[in-house]
Amino acid sequence: MNILVLNAGSSSLKFQVIATDHKAIDADADVCLARGVVERVGSLALVTFQAGDRAPHKEEVPLRDARAALERVVRWVISPEAGIAGVRSAADIHAVGHRVVHGGERFQASTLIDGAVVAGIEDCVELAPLHNPANLKGIRAARELFGPGVPQVAVFDTAFHATMPEAAYLYGIPYHFYRRYKIRRYGFHGTSHRYLAYRYRRMLGLSKEKVNIVTLHLGNGCSACAIKAGQSVNTSMGFTPLEGMIMGTRAGDVDASVVEYLSLKEGLSLHEIMTILNKESGLLGLSGMTSDMRELLAEEKENGDRRARLAVDIFCARARRYVAAYFAEIGGAQAVVFSGGIGENSAEIRARVCAGLDCLGLRLDERRNSALKRGQAGLISTPASRLKAYVIPTDEELLIARDAYRAVAGRRSPA
Repeated sequence: MNILVLNAGSSSLKFQVIATDHKAIDADADVCLARGVVERVGSLALVTFQAGDRAPHKEEVPLRDARAALERVVRWVISPEAGIAGVRSAADIHAVGHRVVHGGERFQASTLIDGAVVAGIEDCVELAPLHNPANLKGIRAARELFGPGVPQVAVFDTAFHATMPEAAYLYGIPYHFYRRYKIRRYGFHGTSHRYLAYRYRRMLGLSKEKVNIVTLHLGNGCSACAIKAGQSVNTSMGFTPLEGMIMGTRAGDVDASVVEYLSLKEGLSLHEIMTILNKESGLLGLSGMTSDMRELLAEEKENGDRRARLAVDIFCARARRYVAAYFAEIGGAQAVVFSGGIGENSAEIRARVCAGLDCLGLRLDERRNSALKRGQAGLISTPASRLKAYVIPTDEELLIARDAYRAVAGRRSPA
């Protein structure tokens, strides 16, 4: 079955075409036939498409909205230029899987999309005003383009964290606010954390119930997840993706009184303060120069910049704090798993995070850590470490494709 995986943003559309079925899933033999992204949707869009290992196709083309962007994607996917085996017309796309950021408490698993599901995602817009509207645009565009004959499936970032107990997801505020408005911790990056737990157990030949790990998704957005018996029992992001670790431009954990204090001192509105916390803080705010970890590491190394070093140190300290807390919460973890753009590609950051975890029995193997190549999974701790450390590149699109297949085929997901 050929699954078109869509991740619709406010002005972008990322996609993959993945061939999968139950045999491919059992053998880990799913095939990514094509991938790409349409950026700057709504103006002169930048299009980057790639089929298999061939050279990328790039062009600029005016695309007014999500529907136009999706039409351009499908035209290329089925074209002789793309040359994708087994995909010659829109009829060769058998299902569409959509990344949806927020499913609230209603959607705790991936689900086939119908009118009621669309309405349910709309009800969650208040909880994710920057993401769910864009996801809905992608869903509506795909339903219009493919028609009722092609099933659509929603895969929710929040769903993996639905197993968190009340003690983990409730805030210490009056309980009636939860009952009235569902103010609670939801967690995000769930599909990534779920994939890491799945891939870890496949690498080690474990059953799902034997997986007790702490996963670190470190990128422009960052989150940690405590996984016990294969299920999420806590995660660092909360009611929104603002809570938790230091991120590229997000502040992470901040005393709520800071909001009132800044308003009084600076005369800022609530909206202005939230913009600062979401878009002008984190690595960018601490360093005063960039949110890009690669640039900060270079600035620290080449120029000895104090604030660049400070931003990196705080970033690593916050990650260590969550690893230690979650190690205790699950009663002792088997491993820490690094992923995301920073976690997968920066041996320096992995080393600096692990440096403070020797008290938990983690001993980093510096040679293994530095030798690991981009896109490669592997053990980076010493064989004698009680707490292991791994790098596992995440693959959210693969799980979305598999969930879409299972939803269409009526199969239950074991991952």
